[in-house]
Amino acid sequence: MTDHNKDYEEEGGIQTLTRAEVRRPKLYMVIMHNDDYTTMEFVTYVLKKFFGKTSQESEAIMLGVHTNGQAMVGLYTHEIAESKADKVIKAAESEGHPLRCSIEAES
Repeated sequence: MTDHNKDYEEEGGIQTLTRAEVRRPKLYMVIMHNDDYTTMEFVTYVLKKFFGKTSQESEAIMLGVHTNGQAMVGLYTHEIAESKADKVIKAAESEGHPLRCSIEAES
């Protein structure tokens, strides 16, 4: 038998597919940063809309941002984290708020 596909191995007349090890993708934290101008109401709105947080979760995170200067709002794959941070920034800019979000690799 000619070896047309190197992904297959022959074992006792049966061809089996060898698979590469599947690894979980690296995760990234979306971090929301405090500023002196964005309203608390807008921050809780953004947390509900873009991160699916409940009212209670949104308020707790918003207070964490306000008190500590920043807070992690979610953990996602790179593409999703980047997309969520961009959506927050665009929504904030459209409403005239300087709210910032960043992403950082999980340690």
